[in-house]
Amino acid sequence: MSVDRFTAADAQWAASACAQHILSLLEKALSEQNFATLAVSGGTTPRLLFDELGAAQFEWNRVHLFWVDERCVPPTDDASNYKLVNDHLIRPANIPPGQVHRIKGEIAPEPAAAAYAGDILYFFGLALGEMPQFDIVHRGMGPDAHSASLFPGDPLIDDLDGITAATFAPQFNQWRVTLLPGVLLAAKHTVFLVAGKDKAKAVRAVFEEPYDPMKYPAQITTHQGRGVTWFLDEKAAALMD
Repeated sequence: MSVDRFTAADAQWAASACAQHILSLLEKALSEQNFATLAVSGGTTPRLLFDELGAAQFEWNRVHLFWVDERCVPPTDDASNYKLVNDHLIRPANIPPGQVHRIKGEIAPEPAAAAYAGDILYFFGLALGEMPQFDIVHRGMGPDAHSASLFPGDPLIDDLDGITAATFAPQFNQWRVTLLPGVLLAAKHTVFLVAGKDKAKAVRAVFEEPYDPMKYPAQITTHQGRGVTWFLDEKAAALMD
């Protein structure tokens, strides 16, 4: 496992370092191609990240924005990952609407997943069975080591062929739409941003426990992906050597 890991004093510093890393990767991608693709995740800590990105003077008109997962709620709902990113990144950075590829959380989960997969297939010009290669995928992780909306024990963790799926998270009593492992593994770069003492045990498990993605879903890309970098605050990294 070849993974870069950086620890910062607190969540704000971790988010700032993560933002600079993402901007550097985007800049490199844009030096080689007309557009770059960034898939983002929701949560509490990412708000800090999106504020940093939204304030950056960057060529956002050359970045296409996608989502790693979404809760099945309307885009105006406070639980919406789209709303979070819209408030803290899209509007501040003036990212053109045509470059925002959101998951339609306001419709039924299965059609929402199918529509999102269709959008991805069309944008990347893929045939069925081909995987998109996002330039950067930003991820978080829960205290149970879930990442994206792939929770421990979910059969979707073994799905390496699909692009998206609807999944029910019983602990939240909530339907979600998520990218699947095959897509996450195909990303050119993966950036994890994780903060908080409630994540410390999961962080240690992802790095130090035997590979068991059904138990620790965040291990999937960490152990097998390319260009993986973790940004942690001291609390999340507290149990690491």
